[in-house]
Amino acid sequence: MYYLPIISTFGWLIVNVMKNRILLSLIAAGCLLASGAAAQNITALDGGQYRITVDDVTMTVDAQHGGKILSVKLGEAEVLNQGRFPNSFGSTFWTSPQAEWNWPPVAEYDTKPFSAEIRDGALVLTGEKSDRFGYRIRKRFVTNPEDGAIVITYTIVNESGETRKVAPWEISRVPNGGVVFFDAPSVEPANNMEGLPFTFSHDTAWYVMDEASMNRKINADGHGWLAFSAGGLMLIKTFDDIDAAQAAPGEAEIQIYANPGKTFVEIEEQGPYTTLAPGASLDWTVRWSLLKHSCGDTPSEDLAEFTRRFIP
Repeated sequence: MYYLPIISTFGWLIVNVMKNRILLSLIAAGCLLASGAAAQNITALDGGQYRITVDDVTMTVDAQHGGKILSVKLGEAEVLNQGRFPNSFGSTFWTSPQAEWNWPPVAEYDTKPFSAEIRDGALVLTGEKSDRFGYRIRKRFVTNPEDGAIVITYTIVNESGETRKVAPWEISRVPNGGVVFFDAPSVEPANNMEGLPFTFSHDTAWYVMDEASMNRKINADGHGWLAFSAGGLMLIKTFDDIDAAQAAPGEAEIQIYANPGKTFVEIEEQGPYTTLAPGASLDWTVRWSLLKHSCGDTPSEDLAEFTRRFIP
């Protein structure tokens, strides 16, 4: 065992190497993070649910109900909304643009059972083919013990027999309380709804969650990451950056939706609008990182700089 101290602009980086595992303690931009090499496993639970564990982060997935992510916790601290009503909780996956299917969400993507298997250290969920659109959705969950991330690869398979265009779309519901932020120079109202009161500072767009009586939503051309922080708990999602021209019609790389009242907020990201020949598929990956920090949950240079240290 040895310790190597390194002085940097933002503080101390102490590296402890032991049995090829690295323990990092980082004080950066006034914010404290504790993390380390992570134990990991995937466990089958009752009722078709699965638990994915990496260090003290746990994700619970329900294969029998749309392959939804029901819960993501750091210790006992939950980051996803746990509402009682449909479309108010957890995290799901849809195809984009929404104008193609309108509402409600397509059952084969959102509510019907997915088959499940654990293979090669991954949980793989496969949905039913949509009779209406001819797409089949697959979700692959793996962990990265080096940095404690959970990595999800979504696959859209075109089984329609005709050439189609589609984009991937992940929708995660968090409690209304805290701040959502990402890199973007501006935001605009979306889906004929009112916009949200974003502010812009430190090269970052910020939405400090508030309460209103109407549905509100924005589109933004981001830069491949999206973060939510509340109570010192931060969720960072990273994904491939796309240009505004690559988004599906009427859609965007980043979308934020606020449900009426003090209920929940959806933090959403989309991938490129892609042409798929019959039998072709589209893979799209999102990395989830969940961590504790001491930057506070309001817009600040410290919070922006701290978060960027986790963006590839």
